[in-house]
Amino acid sequence: MVAIKLPDGSVLEMESGVSGYDVAHKISPNLAKAALAVTVNGTTQDLSTPITTDATVTIITGKDKEGLHILRHSCSHVMAEAVKELWPDVQVTIGPAIDNGFYYDFARKEPFTTEDFAKIEAKMHEIVKRDEKVERFVLPRNEAIKFFKDLGEHYKAEIIEDLPESEVISLYRQGSFTDLCRGPHVPSTGKVGDAFKLTKVAGAYWRGDSSKEMLQRIYATAWASKKELDDYLTMLEEAAKRDHRKIGKEMDLFHFEPEYAPGAVFWHDKGFKIYRKLIEYMRRRQENNGYIEVATPRIMDRCLWETSGHWDKYGAHNYSGKTEDDKMFCVKPMNCPGGLLVYKQGVKSYRDLPLRMAEFGMVNRYEASGSLMGLMRVREFTQDDAHIFCTPEQMEEECVRTIKLILDIYKDFGFDKVKIYLSTRPDSVYRIGSDEIWDISEKALANALEHNGYAYEINEGEGAFYGPKLEFILKDAIGREWQCGTVQMDMNLPQRFDISYIGEDGEKHQPVMLHRALFGSIERFLGILIENHAGKLPLWLSPEQVVVCPIVSEIDGYAEELTQKLRAAGLYARADLRNEKISYKIRELSLQKVPVIAVVGAKEKENGTVTVRRFGSEKQETMKVEDFINALVEEAKMPSQDK
Repeated sequence: MVAIKLPDGSVLEMESGVSGYDVAHKISPNLAKAALAVTVNGTTQDLSTPITTDATVTIITGKDKEGLHILRHSCSHVMAEAVKELWPDVQVTIGPAIDNGFYYDFARKEPFTTEDFAKIEAKMHEIVKRDEKVERFVLPRNEAIKFFKDLGEHYKAEIIEDLPESEVISLYRQGSFTDLCRGPHVPSTGKVGDAFKLTKVAGAYWRGDSSKEMLQRIYATAWASKKELDDYLTMLEEAAKRDHRKIGKEMDLFHFEPEYAPGAVFWHDKGFKIYRKLIEYMRRRQENNGYIEVATPRIMDRCLWETSGHWDKYGAHNYSGKTEDDKMFCVKPMNCPGGLLVYKQGVKSYRDLPLRMAEFGMVNRYEASGSLMGLMRVREFTQDDAHIFCTPEQMEEECVRTIKLILDIYKDFGFDKVKIYLSTRPDSVYRIGSDEIWDISEKALANALEHNGYAYEINEGEGAFYGPKLEFILKDAIGREWQCGTVQMDMNLPQRFDISYIGEDGEKHQPVMLHRALFGSIERFLGILIENHAGKLPLWLSPEQVVVCPIVSEIDGYAEELTQKLRAAGLYARADLRNEKISYKIRELSLQKVPVIAVVGAKEKENGTVTVRRFGSEKQETMKVEDFINALVEEAKMPSQDK
């Protein structure tokens, strides 16, 4: 007999060799029906795997995050099986689950098109209906290589050939289709359900290497229920309308030149106004919270990033080159070494700490061309960075102070639903510093959250190589989540750069360094804002706050006079004096997302008034000019001006 401990603390006594399905059925027939996999002593495995020792057991269903991941991965196998049945000459490569769905890469001479999707989906539904049993089996490495070569699946064979000799090669069979996979998977294809949809097809290099052959990648989404699928597809439609690249073009904010400067933004006047306004807002918040501001060079000696450890981890993503004097320089990919060099100027006392040092630093990182996406993924961007140097006794308090500032700032932008993740130490080969330092750092971040009532989730192994971090995830108007701000606890770089302060005892001590970003990057946060508001930005952020439109040309003088008064009050205003009908002007300005249109005619001139139309509303309001200007000035005030 084995003792099965359940999540609620209860214990079931069952026969040795019992499966996860048996446990689920013992608890409830409905749970057994919904079960997809099982976690045994913290390890997720197939539902059919025998349990031969006392264990803590959790049944995984599609309602669980892990269960949804397994369902999607299993659905990728169903898609691969469908493609192979429809086109037997196709070779399958890899098909992982990803956020909101999965993809599978195929090698095929003829290109897939979206017209093929209906045929593939129909075959997938057929495979689901067959309810084929999904079985795991293991082969010795050389046998597995031969197995796939005999099937003509040379990509699978290549993957296995690159694995260590000692690697256990697990395969999953469903019907006549067999795939190389670690698993776990759902017990049968029927468990995948019918809540899936193919979404797009794209090219992808084999193993992400541009020197290798191009494969065809089919993306899809899958959910535990039809309602969740429908909700997601509706969200995608709304997201397409809100695409910041589309809105940016309509509003004339920015553009890109993939041929001349891939992944870099060309700001137009209106877009740069928003960019500057974000920095102005952040600069004010930082100054009022005890920060100083510095600026460090864009190009510095590569040895700085070798000292920090960034070069070993991310050297392939850095822009660097050798000068005539044989020195290697690097276009900075992050601001940390520059901040450390500023700190090292002069002797620091414990009385100088905490020292909160902000920098709006432009950084460059090479991202693969296929991953670039408007403002969301670029190669050149501005980080609203800061490095806080403090004593070990101050570090928890500084964490709390920074968390409060971040959450308060997000509220100013309308984001009041924020998730916090504590990302802990990565595997030892991917990190620097002792376990003792990591223990102290992780505990400080956890204490800062727990002692102040902040809910958080653990993101195991996702910390930076030099320290654990907090990640702040925003939820936008249509339910999407965006990772923005971070706080990273670092006791390693101060040691590597040999920085110190003089303590109360007159001796040198090593400070703790907090890396902190609030927006993350100005570019990405601006893209998120555009999509969250669908271009209808708050008045204080709008690059064009009011346009004055005369109904007839005889009123142009009055329109220009009103425009000057608006500008004198500090508003972004212009007059639209084109010889066009007022209905045409209003329609065009609405497409440009102009928040306020001030219409003036003979009646308004005579009465010293203005007729006001708001973007997104059919209503009109006639106001005295003075009242109109005062109301706009109040509305256009930057939030938290006194904080």
